[in-house]
Amino acid sequence: MEENIEQKEGQPQAAPEAPKQPEPQQQAEQPEKVEEKKETTGDEKDVTENKLWALLSYFGILVIIPLFGKKDSSFAQFHAKQGLVLLIGWIISWAPVFGGIIGIIVLVFSIFGIIYVLKGEKKKLPFVGDLAEKITL
Repeated sequence: MEENIEQKEGQPQAAPEAPKQPEPQQQAEQPEKVEEKKETTGDEKDVTENKLWALLSYFGILVIIPLFGKKDSSFAQFHAKQGLVLLIGWIISWAPVFGGIIGIIVLVFSIFGIIYVLKGEKKKLPFVGDLAEKITL
């Protein structure tokens, strides 16, 4: 019995058996995770299709493009109207008395508007959003 257990000199030692890998057929039988496709509502579709148009609203005179070019998009129109109010504020900022302060405020609101567009949100800017709601085209 000891002969079976003891290794004879000059003979290589047999490697221990490795655990068996599952065969490819066994792996295929495992259930695959199915990704759920998220259905887009009308609003989500409007946002994804018109983000670029809405983004133009916060770049000065370019507000004209979504204002008249995307009348069918509520997302683009919402941001275009806010952009129009900011354009008027930008024109007022040329006034010598309080122009610098108004210009800084318009710049900050424009940055917030750009952030909201990129997030896909229809969020009103303070004071600007209330004035924009009054605009009808």
